[in-house]
Amino acid sequence: MMDNKLIREDFVVITGGPGSGKTTLLNEIQRKGYGYVPEVAREIIQTQVAANGEALPWKNATRYRDLMLRKSIESYLSAMIHRPEQMLFFDRGIPDTFAYSSLIDVPISEKVESEARKYRYNKRVFILPPWEDIYQTDRERTQSFEEAVATYKVLLETYRKLDYELIEMPKIDVTRRVSFILHHMG
Repeated sequence: MMDNKLIREDFVVITGGPGSGKTTLLNEIQRKGYGYVPEVAREIIQTQVAANGEALPWKNATRYRDLMLRKSIESYLSAMIHRPEQMLFFDRGIPDTFAYSSLIDVPISEKVESEARKYRYNKRVFILPPWEDIYQTDRERTQSFEEAVATYKVLLETYRKLDYELIEMPKIDVTRRVSFILHHMG
């Protein structure tokens, strides 16, 4: 810990807009023997819908964002305890919560920015661009393709603002995507 930051070079973020192939990619990474931490957003939505809760993007986006931040930090800290010094891939990172604030046009609180700067991942972040050919919606992913493109743009800005090095994932099959990541991670 330096300057009140936790820096985990072995924590690798894979981010991008909805429907860009993150989950498929992470499932393949896991099949290759690497661990990954699923995104918290789907779990939150499923739990809130089942409980008729308010912390949902279409009900109370600010409460949803705050819960997403808390759950993302819990995932980070849990990974530190349960997977010490082992390369681990994250389906989205804490900075995604920062980006979400911009997307929903809710002011970015000092707490959100502070947490995004405190809990640090590997400086290289893999970002998956919008890919219309594979884009699909489902019960939890209700955004249009245009919203996915907007999300991608905000994620680019956010991770750059937080001093991460973005590596854009080429639109290639999942096996080659895994090879691309492993090559860049050495």
